[in-house]
Amino acid sequence: LHARYVLNLLHETRKHLKQLPNISHVSTCYSEEVTVCGDLHGQLDDLFLIFYKNGLPSPSKSYVFNGDFVDRGKQSLEILIILFTFLLIYPKEVHLNRGNHEDHMVNLRYGFTKEVMHKYKVHGKKILKMIQNVF
Repeated sequence: LHARYVLNLLHETRKHLKQLPNISHVSTCYSEEVTVCGDLHGQLDDLFLIFYKNGLPSPSKSYVFNGDFVDRGKQSLEILIILFTFLLIYPKEVHLNRGNHEDHMVNLRYGFTKEVMHKYKVHGKKILKMIQNVF
């Protein structure tokens, strides 16, 4: 995805998240399901498997992602792009909680910073700064 679109997505995600309270309350009733996921750690195939088995987020399919989206795996940025896009499309059905890997110092140690700089050589620093603002 071109850096301009990544930065636009990050800007819109930040704007949306700033309006939310620090604690999200997700309620269900007997007829609804909520899929709770955690620790994707840059493993895009795991996210695809979850969506394959449980369906994509939609008005009838809620998800809670419990952080640790990035680091270790090679496709952390793609996971963020997908999760942030679904968050903006379905703000009442997709909930993102921050994990300890959504931190600048952890990203430096476990590979996310290198991944972004490798994928976006020219705009990498700007994208990383915006991602840290979103985190």
